[in-house]
Amino acid sequence: MAEYLQPEKKQELFQKYGKTAADTGSPESQVALFTYRIAHLTEHLKKNKKDVVTRRSLLRLVGKRRQLLDYLKEIDIERYRKIVKELSLRK
Repeated sequence: MAEYLQPEKKQELFQKYGKTAADTGSPESQVALFTYRIAHLTEHLKKNKKDVVTRRSLLRLVGKRRQLLDYLKEIDIERYRKIVKELSLRK
């Protein structure tokens, strides 16, 4: 089975949404990475409805992303609006 999250894909996400290519810790780059992983797990769960462990992992990721977005909203509303628009997240 091929690994779904290759290092190249991670670098691409960090380069696009982070301040620099090496910026792996900014809220924007983390939210982008979580969004990519959430999309992957959602597709997996559509095919494997009884996979409870993956469902739990998905819910934890969604919660982490929500926390990061709330933090970003508190510190800089413009950055929050920009990332929500770029990733087309609801809220």
